Amino acid sequence: MAHIQPRGSFVALVTPMNNDGSIDFEGFRTLLNWHQENGTEAVLIMGSTGEVSMLSPEERKSIITETAKMKPGNMLMYYGITGNNTQTTIDYARYAKAEGADGAILAAPAYICADNDAITDYAMEVLDSTDIAMGFYNNPPRVKTDLHWNDLLKLAKHPNMVVLKESTTRVGQVAQVCAAKPDMAIMCCCSPNLGLVVPTMALGGHGTANMTGNLIPQEMAVISKPWETGEDAFNHRAAWLDNLPVLHFAYSAINPVAVKTLMRAVGLPAGPLRKPLKPLSPAALQDALAMITALGLDRKYGFNVGKESLAAAE
Repeated sequence: MAHIQPRGSFVALVTPMNNDGSIDFEGFRTLLNWHQENGTEAVLIMGSTGEVSMLSPEERKSIITETAKMKPGNMLMYYGITGNNTQTTIDYARYAKAEGADGAILAAPAYICADNDAITDYAMEVLDSTDIAMGFYNNPPRVKTDLHWNDLLKLAKHPNMVVLKESTTRVGQVAQVCAAKPDMAIMCCCSPNLGLVVPTMALGGHGTANMTGNLIPQEMAVISKPWETGEDAFNHRAAWLDNLPVLHFAYSAINPVAVKTLMRAVGLPAGPLRKPLKPLSPAALQDALAMITALGLDRKYGFNVGKESLAAAE
């Protein structure tokens, strides 16, 4: 049976934490329900936005086990499974499958800077390891390895490969993948600095795998809707331009520093960042709260933007 391919807004969730640094599982439940209610089609738990590289193996497994029980409605639940080697990644993929995950996302292991042939083979081994929907995150800024479109199209032939998240700056790469019409969803990072979102959607992309949806899920659902009519394109343009301040803010610091600091300030489950990451400065946060007010997001989502929100973020 073919796997379901994600569409629309695929949000990489933060990992909510308690003040003592432990995992806030009730915070996860609140966030999952909030996203399902606000148009998010799929979530990625424990991507880079989820501080996955700073979670212990025990925490990673417990997050899969506990959150898989919280699935709201038809929203797809994906998990970051990248380990520091092939076998560890396979182990996480199999664990996610056994615990009821809808899918898994893998990237090249960090730090080792393997070449493209090695990472293509690695991805194939993981895809072969268990029958679960998987996606590949092409993210050279984090891992150095940068798969060519030929590598990506080779992976796309695997029946378990259902989604690509592209995080380069190359529109030409996205165009080559879209032109090949592979049997997988084509998505991109929502960073306005990479400049991929508008061309990806215009070329026939299927959505965005985004971080900014942690703050504006309804708006990212509009931005990420595949273009089927001219109205979809015009709605996309309006939502993209109107929300550029939030998109730029989300990438104003290494993720998830900006997003998680602001989420905590406005009252969404987030908690502290895991050290050595530090929250935004009070001045930067004050500017962000002013942005939220200017865009009317406080009224729309019931966000707290008072003075107490600055104290809450410390």
